[in-house]
Amino acid sequence: MKKTLLLTLLLLTAIASFSQTPLLERQQQFVDLQFGMFIHYNIPTYAPEDWPDPDLPASVFNPTKLDCRQWARAAKDAHMSYGCLTTKHHSGFCIWDTKTTDYNVMNSPLKRDVVREYVDAFRAEGLKVMLYFSILDTHHRLRPGHIEPWKISMLKAQLTELLTGYGPIEALIIDGWDAPWSRISYDEVPFDEIYAHIKRLQPDCLVMDLNAAKYPREALFYTDIKSYEQGAGQKISTSDNRLPALACLPLQRTWFWKESMPTDKLKSPQWLVDENIRPYTEKAYCNFILNAAPNRDGLLDDNAVEALKEIGRLWKPLTETPRLPGNDGPIIGHNIAKGKPAESSWSYDMNISDLANDDDFESAWWSHPLVKEPFWEVDLQEPQTISTVTITEGSNPRMKAYRLEYALNGQWYTLFEGKAPNDLRVKVHRFPATVADRLRITITQFTESPGIAEVGVY
Repeated sequence: MKKTLLLTLLLLTAIASFSQTPLLERQQQFVDLQFGMFIHYNIPTYAPEDWPDPDLPASVFNPTKLDCRQWARAAKDAHMSYGCLTTKHHSGFCIWDTKTTDYNVMNSPLKRDVVREYVDAFRAEGLKVMLYFSILDTHHRLRPGHIEPWKISMLKAQLTELLTGYGPIEALIIDGWDAPWSRISYDEVPFDEIYAHIKRLQPDCLVMDLNAAKYPREALFYTDIKSYEQGAGQKISTSDNRLPALACLPLQRTWFWKESMPTDKLKSPQWLVDENIRPYTEKAYCNFILNAAPNRDGLLDDNAVEALKEIGRLWKPLTETPRLPGNDGPIIGHNIAKGKPAESSWSYDMNISDLANDDDFESAWWSHPLVKEPFWEVDLQEPQTISTVTITEGSNPRMKAYRLEYALNGQWYTLFEGKAPNDLRVKVHRFPATVADRLRITITQFTESPGIAEVGVY
């Protein structure tokens, strides 16, 4: 056990020292970019649906006029400041010269490194470069029930190629991980390992996981930047958001190109400017990324190019974006409280103690109204090194003051006691690494019967 605790401490220390630029400064730089181009271009472009047959042969990937410079010029016409390309989508096809799998662009009729051409073209136009990467990989069967160590090693090797072969990458947008539809948890593919791997390779590369649907909007759970996929019903607040954010939407009707798109009616440039770009950049600390899908020739359709030009005529970048308030930074570790035995004071109805550590932010433990000083406690079952605790309240914050304690070998110690540090649903407590085998929250002041949706111990 001593060896495990030492390794944990070393990992925590290493992660804390990765960034060359303070994270808040990097987050501000991301917000300052304001507007960018998402480019969904990969093997789904050559299929009727965004989720193609996972065994679709590489031979179908056959653009005859691929020109990443056209994409970059169209982005510049819209006053975008960066691009983000789908290097590997959920079907596992790699559009760079990877050595990790034969399922890649070099074995297609094109036989050219699309990622290389993309980064060179965008940088030539003075634009920043980001990359998209999917953890879910249906071709290599990296999906629920099929997670094996060699597949995690393959992910790390692919990320190594992308982050060592193409110069500085502003951000890595990760998808297909801990989402209700992908069902690959941060434990099966360990988030802290992948995050640490990325930061070792490029300390200033922001890690952005598209997981906003599950986690509360008040904290950076498993991401450096909070994301909102608007087409999936995720909407950022322009009145009370306090975190660095990204909102995404496709210009066309779907993320990848479809045969009707050259003549489809696209989203209105005026609407995109008035209802998305302006309010998000001016009021919400939010960078807006608009997807423009190249066609099977490898070019943006004329109607997409014209729409981007019109956006450029309607919108000019802010000379200065709002300054971000401070934040608690990302929560990146394994939640060792998840699913562990929990106890509490009298609960209300069926809302009993285990609902506060079931990895579901919609369910909650609720205290019975007759309890004057309710508590919730979790047994970690063995001594564990911890340095962060998150407390996510139920639907409405009601805790005004509380005491947070940890125990080791039957002796209790106080980590925090006093007024709640904020009026948000999520409270984040960070402290020097210590060893504990139990954790307890005692609520000393509250407005109504309080509830806890999720407790995280990291």
